[in-house]
Amino acid sequence: MINVLDLTKRLIAMDTVNPPGNEYFAAKYVGELLEENGFDVEYVPFEGKRIHVIAGKGFSETDLPIVFTGHFDTVPLGAEKWSVDPFGGEEKNGKLYGRGSSDMKSGVAAMVIAAINAFSLGSPEGGVRLVLTAGEELGCQGAKDLIKTYPRLGKASGIVVGEPTANIPAIGHKGGLYLNLSFSGVTAHSSMPHLGENAIYKAAKAISKIEQFDFEVEEDDLLGLPTVNVGKVFGGQNINSVPDYAEFTIDARTTTKVDHDKLLAKIKDELGEEVSIETLTDLIAVSTEEKDPFVQRVYNACGISENTPGYPKALPYLTDGSVLQGAYGGIPTVILGPGQPEMAHQTDEFCYIDKIEKVVEIYTNILLKKNAVTQ
Repeated sequence: MINVLDLTKRLIAMDTVNPPGNEYFAAKYVGELLEENGFDVEYVPFEGKRIHVIAGKGFSETDLPIVFTGHFDTVPLGAEKWSVDPFGGEEKNGKLYGRGSSDMKSGVAAMVIAAINAFSLGSPEGGVRLVLTAGEELGCQGAKDLIKTYPRLGKASGIVVGEPTANIPAIGHKGGLYLNLSFSGVTAHSSMPHLGENAIYKAAKAISKIEQFDFEVEEDDLLGLPTVNVGKVFGGQNINSVPDYAEFTIDARTTTKVDHDKLLAKIKDELGEEVSIETLTDLIAVSTEEKDPFVQRVYNACGISENTPGYPKALPYLTDGSVLQGAYGGIPTVILGPGQPEMAHQTDEFCYIDKIEKVVEIYTNILLKKNAVTQ
């Protein structure tokens, strides 16, 4: 039986940078490991040879399983040179280095090992289902495709998303609506601008309106207020022409108080008929009541209580939980993983080894309804 550290290293060694992803071999390795330990495993195709892994064990007619979910793909290495081999899985000073060590191959490895261990230590009520996806990093496209094409997700009592939280459970995160807004004009020589129609001016006026945009919604108790940011602008071809095209992007981070369809309609209304809007990413917020029994079960497994300072806690980033919580009918969802949030997508990415080992115990506790052992 492989241990969690060795499994994490093996996954780091497999280059799953997205694009293009190349998750196939990592997914097959994990799937075969689960099959060897008595799990029913299905491989669900996604974009050519890329695949998702759906694995389950211990299902019953009286209790619903817990879903553990994570993704195989990672972001690119970046322009800055690494001081370690990004696919080497090097151990140094209590840290495990490599692309995906925090986001989130350590989390995938831990939930796989914990799921296997739980059945050797007891009988998890309702069993466990692992939903391990390809194609998360560019907007959860993989999970979206999965729920459209795979009809056997079943029901569940709760979801644990293994994204990096340094083993501190979070019960929500904002949603994301990413938009590309474009404007057309009429080109002309820049010495005679009156003969043209400047698309950049149109975009600039729209950007000014977005800067002052009012969502007109009340504050969410967990997630706060929604935000909007213009992140990228493009327009024009050369200095001495009136530009006939311009575009910019919007990143709106939303709460449970924001309806994305209504938000999109409001943006269109405020910017006028000349704007063309393309939706790039549309993911709803994740939110669970702190007093929910499943959240308390997770808290107990972690050795914390609802009175512990810092809870309830929400995260700033998006996860597959945005897709899966809705697909499972809004069931309680907790984000909990060993990775360091601040190390996600960074050069020389690392995860603390003791956190990887600890989260196996936490995940096992969740499955077996055990409280954390106090030292």
